[in-house]
Amino acid sequence: MNTYGRQPVTFERGAGAWLWDTQNNKYLDAFSGVAVCGLGHAHPAVTAAICQQAGRLVHTSNHFGIALQEELGAQLTRIAGMDKVFFGNSGAEANEAAIKIARLHGHRRGIATPTIIVAENSFHGRTLATLTATGNRKIQAGFEPLVQGFVRVPYNDLEAMRTVARNSANIVAVLVEPVQGEGGVHIPADDYLAGVRALCDEHGWLMMLDEIQTGMGRTGRWFAYQHTNAIPDVITVAKALGNGVPIGACLARGEAAEMLQPGSHGSTFGGNPLACAAALAVITTIEQEKLVARAAALGERLLSGLNHALRDCKHVTAIRGKGLMIGVELNRPCAALIHTARARGLLINVTAERVIRLLPPLTLSDAEADLIIEGVAAVVRDFANSETAGAA
Repeated sequence: MNTYGRQPVTFERGAGAWLWDTQNNKYLDAFSGVAVCGLGHAHPAVTAAICQQAGRLVHTSNHFGIALQEELGAQLTRIAGMDKVFFGNSGAEANEAAIKIARLHGHRRGIATPTIIVAENSFHGRTLATLTATGNRKIQAGFEPLVQGFVRVPYNDLEAMRTVARNSANIVAVLVEPVQGEGGVHIPADDYLAGVRALCDEHGWLMMLDEIQTGMGRTGRWFAYQHTNAIPDVITVAKALGNGVPIGACLARGEAAEMLQPGSHGSTFGGNPLACAAALAVITTIEQEKLVARAAALGERLLSGLNHALRDCKHVTAIRGKGLMIGVELNRPCAALIHTARARGLLINVTAERVIRLLPPLTLSDAEADLIIEGVAAVVRDFANSETAGAA
């Protein structure tokens, strides 16, 4: 079905931060498959884990014990500070599990219409429930009626949440991204997550964080919430967890970890041996190669370099980031830069119409980071010059 506006290029192999197309043209990947390939392409540890497991056992179903799933659950709860985990196949499924946990929480409190606070400009998935939670009217259009049980507030606005709390007795949870990705790489105030935690504690709500894009080391911590002292009740993760092998997880602690019971939720493929083997290889590699700290250092290098290279470009209104999650915002729509950059061998993304979003792999070298800085600065300057010339 015609569901993707695909670019006119097909890749046939990759290595680290590089991809080669069917014409053997080489590209530096500063997008990582939308933050999925955190270890880059064809990482040998992940490749070996997939190949070895595929030769042993791919799938049995969750009607039986799965040793690798138990091992992965132990590792994930350790690095996330959670108690239990449910495995699915995607970020949307992880968020669906979180939404169901919130509703069970509400019904246990006697709330007939449990409602979740979500944020404007958020992105949580494309199933009907996660589509409704998403703060983007463009991707909701045509799929009405949407799912009930959500109320939307501006991102990074604690007072708006307080207003909702005063006016509604049906709120049971808050679901937000610790850094908004699709919304334009927006980083909230330092006290935002702590404020959300305080509100949840005051009203008996669950604090649920969508760490699907921010998780697995991307922001310079295993999970972005770990930059603060605000510990959520529920965390969702996917994308980089399997480095390209489909897997998603919903982690929870305390009361929230006990909500789902046999018969209340499930997944045919979720947490199968193949996906878990890949995810375990990802966690082991990130720890062995100290890539969480490396992401923080690389992020500082990219931010500093981009700020210096674009310091005189009046078309740039902001450069922001946390670890290897960086946005360069221009003062006008700039989607054409995707094609300009690709023609020069650099893969980038533009989101929210005017924000260049960079999500390179955590395995990036300093030299590759510098190439991204140079490439992005060059296409932005050329874009600015062409726009200026056109206006003249």
